[in-house]
Amino acid sequence: MSLGIIWNNEQAEYEIKDSLITLLESILQKAAEAEGIIKGEVDLTFVDNERIHELNREYRGIDRPTDVLSFAMNEAGEDEPEIIYEVEEDEELEEFPDMLGDIIISVTRAQEQALEYGHSLERELGFLFVHGFLHLLGYDHQDDASEAEMMSKQEQVLIQVGLTR
Repeated sequence: MSLGIIWNNEQAEYEIKDSLITLLESILQKAAEAEGIIKGEVDLTFVDNERIHELNREYRGIDRPTDVLSFAMNEAGEDEPEIIYEVEEDEELEEFPDMLGDIIISVTRAQEQALEYGHSLERELGFLFVHGFLHLLGYDHQDDASEAEMMSKQEQVLIQVGLTR
C-alpha cells in the first residue's frame, strides 16, 4: 500500500505536531484499506476560519466559514474547467495519476466543534480528515441514507485508530 499525505500549515492558532500527522496518516491507511484504495496521495492544508471562508465563497458560493473542504482530482463535472498544460517541446507532461485531491481543514472551526461536542481536537481533526477523504472518493451526504453510510464509515475508521467519543 502506497499512500501519503502532503501537508501545509497556513494558520497560526494551533501547532501542527508530527504526532498529529502520524495519526492522520494512520487514518488515511485505514480508510483507504476499507475502500480498496492501494495507492494515492492527499494534499492536506490547515487554515483558519478567514481563509476557509474565502475558499467556501469562491468555490461553493457559500458566504460563511465551514470546517472542511474537499476537491477531488478525478471530478469531471460539467462546470469544471478543462485543465490545459503547457509544455516545452523537449519536456514531458508530468501527470499526477495518484493524486486523490485536496482536503482543507479550518483548525479554528475544528477547535470550536471539539469544544461543542466534548471531545479532543485530535478526534475532531481526524473526523474532518476522514470525512474529507470520503468526499474525495465520491461519497456525499445529501440525503439520510448517504449520510448514514458516510457516518458509519467515518466512525469505523476513527474507532480503529482509537479516536472514540
